[in-house]
Order: sequence, then C-alpha cells, then structure tokens
Amino acid sequence: MKPFLASMPLVAFWASQAFAAAFPTTTDLEPRDTADVACENGPLSRACWSDGYSIATDFDRNSHLQARLWYVKAKGGSVVFMSETSAYPMRLTLGHAERLCFLINGVYPGPTIRANWGDYLVINVTNSMQDNGTSIHWHSVRQYHTPGADGVGGLTRLRPGTSRVHAFNVTQFGTSWYHAHYSSQYGDGDVGTIIFDGPASGNYDEDLGVYTLSEWYYQTAFQINALTNVNLQNKAPPPNADNMLINGTNKDADGNGNYGQVTVESDKKYRLRLVNINVDNYIQVSLDNHPFEVIAADFTAGNYWFRSNVSSDCQSGSNFYGRAIWSYSNVTSSTPQSTAFTEPTTCDPSGPLTPYWDQSVPSSEFESQLNNMGVNLTQAVVVADTSAIVVWSLNASIAVSWQNSTLSYVMNGNTSYPKELDLVETTAVGGWNYWLLQQATDNPSLPHPIHLHRPDFFVLGYGSSAHNSSTANLNFDNPTRRDTASIPGGGGWLAVAFQSNNAGSWLMHCYITWHVSEDLGMQFLESPD
Repeated sequence: MKPFLASMPLVAFWASQAFAAAFPTTTDLEPRDTADVACENGPLSRACWSDGYSIATDFDRNSHLQARLWYVKAKGGSVVFMSETSAYPMRLTLGHAERLCFLINGVYPGPTIRANWGDYLVINVTNSMQDNGTSIHWHSVRQYHTPGADGVGGLTRLRPGTSRVHAFNVTQFGTSWYHAHYSSQYGDGDVGTIIFDGPASGNYDEDLGVYTLSEWYYQTAFQINALTNVNLQNKAPPPNADNMLINGTNKDADGNGNYGQVTVESDKKYRLRLVNINVDNYIQVSLDNHPFEVIAADFTAGNYWFRSNVSSDCQSGSNFYGRAIWSYSNVTSSTPQSTAFTEPTTCDPSGPLTPYWDQSVPSSEFESQLNNMGVNLTQAVVVADTSAIVVWSLNASIAVSWQNSTLSYVMNGNTSYPKELDLVETTAVGGWNYWLLQQATDNPSLPHPIHLHRPDFFVLGYGSSAHNSSTANLNFDNPTRRDTASIPGGGGWLAVAFQSNNAGSWLMHCYITWHVSEDLGMQFLESPD
C-alpha cells in the first residue's frame, strides 16, 4: 500500500513587506472511494458520509479508520517536493522594501493538505533553511496514540538540512492549519492549511476551501518579538501590525497591491473555511449585506466587501485593515460600495457555541480534582548575566531543555522533574481533569487565547473578574468544545475539562506568539506508564 506522502521543505525567501501573492497552491488526492449510496454526501445531505458513518458518529470512540493510504499530489500531477537548500530573493507585486520570509513550498500561505476522515497520513518535512531550526505542528489534530507526531520544538525538532516524517491517523473531520512551532517563526510565513473531509452539520452546494486571515508586519517576526519583549518590561503593548491579509493578499495604506477576489453564483449556498493564522490579533470578519452563511438567492447581485478587521475590544491592533472583493458571476467586478455590519463591542471570542454531538462532563469530582493555575507577569533570571527580566507565567515559567526533553525523563524512569519544565501530571486513564486558569488582577488588560495540544477540551465557563465558585454558573451539560479558548482580560478566568485518554507529553500555551515566547505556556504528562 502507498503512504500519504507530502514532502514540505521550509526555505528562507525574501519577499515584499505587504503580500499580494496568488492564492496558495492546494494539494489534491488520488480519487477516493465512492460514498455509500444509502447515505451519500451531497448538497442536501452533508450530514451523511459513507459506510454508515455520519455527523451523528461519536468520533471520539469510532474514528472511521480506513485500510487505505494516500499520496498527495500537486496540481499538474507531480509529487509536492522542492530541493532548494538556500535563501534567494523573491519579489512579489508590492513595491516595498523586501524582508526575509520562511515559506513552505514557496507560497504563502503554504499548500493545503487535504485528506478524508479515517485516512492515514505520512508527511515528510524537510528543513531547508540554513540558519534556523524548526518544528511543524499540526494544529488541533488529535494525534491519538501518536504524540511524537505533534510537532513541538523540544520533542520533534528539525535542524537545518534535516527531515522528519510525521505519521498519524485522521480521527477527525473539519478544517485546521499547520505551522512552525519554534518561537515566533511562523509569523514569517511557514504556515499552511488542512482540510479533513467528512460530514457537516449544515448543507451547502460548493466548498470554497480555506480562507486565511493574517496580520503582516514590515519587520520580521523575530524583530517584532524583540520589540515586544522590551515593551513588556514596562507593561507596554506590542507594536501594531502594518497590514491585514486575506489569503495572503491585500492592498496597503498607499493603495499598492491587489485585493483577493471571489466570484459566487446566485441560488447557491457556499461553505467557507475561515482560519485565523495571526501571531497576535483577534479578528472580526463579515461579508457586507450577507449573513455569514452565503446563500446567494436571498440577496441582490453585486460586488461586496469581505472585511477582516482586528478586534479592538480584545486589545488587538493594526495600522490597516483587511479587504477582499466578493462578486456575483453575472455582474462586472468593480470596487464595492457596500456598507459594513455593526461590529460587536465586547471581546467574547468563544461565543455561545453548542456542539452537534451531545456530550456531558461529570460534575461530581469538579471540586476535588480542580487544578488552579495562575496567569501572571513575573521575574525570570537571564543566565548570561544574572539580570532579571519580566516574563509571563502559566502555573510557573517554562523552560524546556532540547537536550533533556520531558519524555527522556519518562523513558529513564526519572520522576524528579525539574521545576522549569512546568509540568503537571493528569489523572489516571479514564479520569477527568478540571483546570481553572485565573489571570492576576494587576496583569495588563489582555485576553489570552489558550491552546491545548492533544487537541481539545470542554469550556465549562469563563468570566472577566476573579472566579467565585458560588456565582460562576459552570456548564457541564454539552458544553462548548474547543482546542483554543480565551481567558478574558482584567483578571478574568477560564474553566476547562478533559478526559485522560491519550498518553503523551502535551503542551498548553497562549496562542499570541509573543506571549508564548515570553514563557506563557506549560506542559502536562498523560499516562506516563
């Protein structure tokens, strides 16, 4: 049998400071098996999939694993592969000074990896950068019994000129992304998107694929990270982004560049997969005059702005906004004259989401098993000159040695974990873990999007002030399930729960790149035996 093989070297490029690149190259699969005729997936039956599997299948217990493997092929039929080993200049359409970028297969965002629910993926990643180590993380991928494929720097690092194979089962369906997981590196371009095809909870005629939303800086991410660290010492905010990109393109404040354009047809309903690949900013998106299910029959044909704006109520900032043009196929494309929806005035990134699959979390052990974790600004000692700097901490400040990883302690039977690993052991297999993350009241008034590898958790509740058990109003009955949820600013809290059922060493961290680079992360060890 043939493995699903996507070879993805990371190469350093020079690119203009505001992108107006073409849409990213999307990988295609070999032809798939025909769906079960008794429940065929189609425009009016997206809840169906094949072979008796559907949106109602409990994918935690039944993952529809197939005895079938895939090759990924680039458009044109050749296997995705590049052999460049050095950086070289690459000019795009905007006339700004060039800056260094790290790109996957030469495009931004990188190629989309597309597979079926139940497939087995074997992805070969080659680091062709000369001066940067890296690792590639598959965001929100469950990695069931494959923690070594998760792709975090301290465990699956890639030195310059080396390759690593990541192999795992697709036990989920939906949309995600992959990115470098070393410091702030992915802010310089080494990101791409993932589609795992499967059933859906809503019907649609056509799938438009992934639409990435990202900020862009006119300096490198490492330069911005350094400035952010200096600002942190005075509790000052990071620099604003210089532009906002939609699928890697936008005009800048001077009118240079190009808007991305999408053409739709009347009487059709479209699926649009949105992914925020920012390093810092919360995003609010809208399509003028359309609710965010694009059902063309309900609206007048014309040209409309697709808007991607930073969420100022979440303390995000950019010097410019993101725009793209959506047009109906029976009109001439032109600059839209449409008006925007009124944007929300509160920072509530989690929102009232209810999972389709009804699942409850046991509440009887919440108080006895609750693990309290503080989010604070603290002092850390710089070893080189013994001076102290201000850093973030989650439970404690984390500093993982690449020479002595957490799993090396496990393999050697050494349970005397150093404090700097910031490690918490979970409950036994089958047990539930309840974590309360509480911001200090004197922290800067910033929300923190907390991401859990392995990949997801149940959001039991959150609030904007100190947690009070008598008024918290936690929800254990089919709560929202996310891989990332925000702790509100201003001394806010977040309560989450997950069941121990996936052995490994896993990371939890703030998804604002500057913050995790400043130690806002921790790890937990699940079923070390």
